[in-house]
Amino acid sequence: MTDTLDAYRKTLPYIRDWVSYKVWQLRVPGVQVAIGHGGEVLLDEAWGYADVEAGRRLTTTDLFRIASHSKTFTATALLQLVERGSLRLDDTVGTYVPALVEAGSPLADATVRELMEMGAGVIRDGHDGDYWSLKHPFPDEQELLALVLDRGQKVPAGSSFNYSNLGYSLLGLVIAAVSGQSYNDFVRASITEPLGLQNTGPDWDPSRADDFVVGYTGFHVARTRRRIDHVDTRAMAAATGFHGTASDLVRYFSQHVIGQGTLLSDHSKRLAQRKAWSATDDDAERGYGAGFVVDRIGGRDIRGHSGGFPGHITQSMFDPASGLVVSVLTSAAAGPATLIATAIITLLDAAAADDAPGAAVPDDVDAATFTGRFANPWGVTDVARIGDRLVEIDPSAPAPLESPTRLEVVDADTLRMTHGNRFGSVDEDITYERDGDGTVRAIRAGGGMTQEPWTIPTESPAVAAGLEA
Repeated sequence: MTDTLDAYRKTLPYIRDWVSYKVWQLRVPGVQVAIGHGGEVLLDEAWGYADVEAGRRLTTTDLFRIASHSKTFTATALLQLVERGSLRLDDTVGTYVPALVEAGSPLADATVRELMEMGAGVIRDGHDGDYWSLKHPFPDEQELLALVLDRGQKVPAGSSFNYSNLGYSLLGLVIAAVSGQSYNDFVRASITEPLGLQNTGPDWDPSRADDFVVGYTGFHVARTRRRIDHVDTRAMAAATGFHGTASDLVRYFSQHVIGQGTLLSDHSKRLAQRKAWSATDDDAERGYGAGFVVDRIGGRDIRGHSGGFPGHITQSMFDPASGLVVSVLTSAAAGPATLIATAIITLLDAAAADDAPGAAVPDDVDAATFTGRFANPWGVTDVARIGDRLVEIDPSAPAPLESPTRLEVVDADTLRMTHGNRFGSVDEDITYERDGDGTVRAIRAGGGMTQEPWTIPTESPAVAAGLEA
């Protein structure tokens, strides 16, 4: 039986190497990654720059805008109020937001639960959502209500899943009305401060401006990136305002693992995490609970949330049964946060799989004498330790285990490719050429071609991050 934690620890060095390559390959300005298991943070690292122009390296305590992660904090706060007897999930929103009743909005009769589950039919961002493009400020409370009251219910409550930032912004008003505090003050007092999350908060904090990561544009309409200023999300903090770090998010989502933490009872966690709606008609696995995305990666049930803010793309995933938590924060539009988080879970699952193909590395063999990154004009090859096995991986592929080749130790200078895509070189050998001190000079691998050790080249911050071609 595989020791899961031991398998994870053996795989972390390769996860670091793989993320480093993706940051370089995709020219991402900055990336934070944290991994937790059983309430313990196993990895907390940062790559790239918090401010490319200033040459300020990114650290693990620099602050990202985590956007729709905010919805999980809002759902948690609502469930805390339910547990305290201050609120019922089947209360109508109009009970706490009387402006909806006064204006005759059908949303007044939608329930708190329906808004939490994205089933109230609320329009996503209003008929003028250009605040997302920073053409004007995010709405204050009166502007938010005006957006909601302007044809704000597009389909009847309970008829379908419709993701809505305006709906969750209304829930922020519910929290303020029930608690007698502002939304921001309540979530600080009830969630972030009790957990000691010193680098997590409900909106832009100008007093910590120097701690925030600069966000950058994407490559979809230009070959170089440009910086994007931070803004306050005002009345939409409950939907998209939060900032945080990857390690804080690992600690926070560990609280949502069944049987762990003090924020909520397990009963409330299950209410939030069970799937209320499927995301599409043909997707039986991906959907939404009450503030939490519901998904499946391989054979593992996943909960969590993504976040998209101008210049910041983020993703956190956790397994409510095992306690595995992964958070990835990136500082660019279209940043590869979901790609990296999914890859990490896939690598860790492969590491801990009892039925993984291929032979384990013998106890008397130092796997580090074989591992490394090698390249020739045809591509890049990683020889990586994944749990107790050696695997050949193409780090340039979108997913690290998209087409792996399993390797078996033959002798001190030879690996055999035993399992994999037979359009490749399965059943052939990888041989190592070494200097006198054992340093690998080259390998002869697929197709009998020589590959030499390769490391990420040193580049200026602007070139590395895509601000210069």
